[in-house]
Amino acid sequence: MPGLIEWPVPEPAIPEDTHPLLAGAARAAAAAFGSARAELDRAALAEKVLDGADGTPTTRLDLRVDTALGEFAERERINLISEELGHIDNGSATTLVTDPVDGTANAVAGVPLAAFAGVLAVDGTAREALTCWLDTGRCWTAHAGAPARYRTSGRTGLDGAAVSLLRPHPGKSAGWFRVAERAGRIRILSSTCLEAVLVAEGATDAFADAGSDTHRIVDLAAAMVTVPAAGGTVLDLHGRPLELDPDLRRRWSGIIAASRPLAEELAATILG
Repeated sequence: MPGLIEWPVPEPAIPEDTHPLLAGAARAAAAAFGSARAELDRAALAEKVLDGADGTPTTRLDLRVDTALGEFAERERINLISEELGHIDNGSATTLVTDPVDGTANAVAGVPLAAFAGVLAVDGTAREALTCWLDTGRCWTAHAGAPARYRTSGRTGLDGAAVSLLRPHPGKSAGWFRVAERAGRIRILSSTCLEAVLVAEGATDAFADAGSDTHRIVDLAAAMVTVPAAGGTVLDLHGRPLELDPDLRRRWSGIIAASRPLAEELAATILG
């Protein structure tokens, strides 16, 4: 069929110490992502079919993967906070907080930069995170309060740093360009969850939303576990607390950095 994305989606290479619920959720997401891409062309994947729980349009690809996670949560009798389905309360102390396809615009176009990201929380406290790069199967995991197996670059200053940014938004671009003028390299990958794990493993120094308030908690939840475990910092540009809130209409401008001094310098530069 013309327009199909023809490369297969691999089984996620999930580390052995990952909680079975997180591992199962990632496998369910990857399987649904792969079947959607095998059956639907680009136009069908990108079709807007409804408005999600966050108030933004949901593509057919998003709905396929979110539905698979909703069914997984129902089978396992755990709660779910997911980008499209919102909050599903199954009366459990355990909640899966997930962005099933982070980087949807990439995924429906065939750009291989999209991820599953999930956090397992117990009684509202994040315990473990898993991020899986859907097109390669590569995965990153971290446990709250324990060092990760990788470390950030440790960079403390913005000048010359490698920084990933969300695209500049109309009317909110001044801070974006102030960062670009000082950074040594700028990347726009359009997948916050992937950009966060690249900060965690030291491949890049920082990532930021330069004031557009694009992020929902599902975009940042995995980073909130993974990046501190690797020695870095996650904060909101305006100092708002990052909370595992089921209200997906709340927004943040996340900053994810190799160190707290770098995160604070990024925030100061964006705000001018």
